[in-house]
Amino acid sequence: MKKTILLLFISINCYSQKTISEILNQFNKKSVNYISVNELKEKQNIILFDTREYGEFMTSHIENAEFVGFKKFSEKKIKQNYKNLNAIIVVYCSLGVRSEKIGEKLLRMGYKNVFNLYGGIFEWKNQNQPVYDSENHETENVHGFSKEWSIYLLKGKKVF
Repeated sequence: MKKTILLLFISINCYSQKTISEILNQFNKKSVNYISVNELKEKQNIILFDTREYGEFMTSHIENAEFVGFKKFSEKKIKQNYKNLNAIIVVYCSLGVRSEKIGEKLLRMGYKNVFNLYGGIFEWKNQNQPVYDSENHETENVHGFSKEWSIYLLKGKKVF
């Protein structure tokens, strides 16, 4: 019983009443430079990596994003398919926590211009930017990742 109450308290404390900024400050090391939604909209000739899981990506993703995953991220495939170490690479996930970890891997692999989308696909959608389904049709659906994290998705339709 005590463990259940403690876990509930920790869960409520971690997620309640926090902003995206507070979540990123809590979980990230700022080891990968952030890029804002507005900055990303202005960038051209970038490589955009979706670092979420496949089901999340298939629900919706940012246009022209390449699925690279998180748990099964393959450095070998990246090295084979993206040889330009100076290319501008933007990584994203739901909020920017998993993508920071993938961004760190890319930096260790020698890529020099890696950015983490601040607030991830949630912030992208919160700022009324389009997302696309598995058939590349615009959709309102966004995978909410979990009930706890989905509170930061303020626009679109949450899908689990």
